[in-house]
Order: sequence, then C-alpha cells, then structure tokens
Amino acid sequence: MSDSTASSIQNNPKYHQLIRQRNVLAWTLTLLVCILYFGFILLVAFAPEFLTQPISASSVVPLGMPIGVGVILASVLLTGIYVYRANTSFDPLIAEIMREAGE
Repeated sequence: MSDSTASSIQNNPKYHQLIRQRNVLAWTLTLLVCILYFGFILLVAFAPEFLTQPISASSVVPLGMPIGVGVILASVLLTGIYVYRANTSFDPLIAEIMREAGE
C-alpha cells in the first residue's frame, strides 16, 4: 500500500467512524466479559457456600457448576456477537473505504 493510499484511508471520515464503532463494541464486550469472569471469581472467593449448594434438593451438582458453564457460554456468545457485527457491519465498511481509496 502506498503512502498516498494510506493517507487517503486515514483521512476518510468513514475510517474514523469504523474505528469509533469497533472500539466502542470491543470495549463494551470486554467490559462484559471482565464483569462475568471477575464476578464469578469474587463469588468463589467470598461466597463459596452459595456456589457449593446443590441446584435442587435431590441433586449432587453444585450451583457453581452451571454458573461456571454459563460464564463460558456467555463469553462464546459475546465473541459470536463481535464476529457477527464484524462480518455484517465492519467488513462492508472496510471494503467501501478501500474502494474509495483506490485499492
């Protein structure tokens, strides 16, 4: 990529819009994942009796098990949200920016 093409891309308002949208989404999802993980770790540290209680009276499965699996599944879901948004919003915008820059 030539310097003029790079300069053209960096001066494009759509490029700045893309960066802003991507950063907002990435930081929001990062914050959600951190809240999930650190929240679970704080539960382990400060409320182990809550996590070790069985999910029902006749069950041997502790409540912490489905909560832990839920944390992992929520992380996978949030990753899927980012990938979906990247494929449907960010990639077309990148292609448009590149087209306008002459690449």
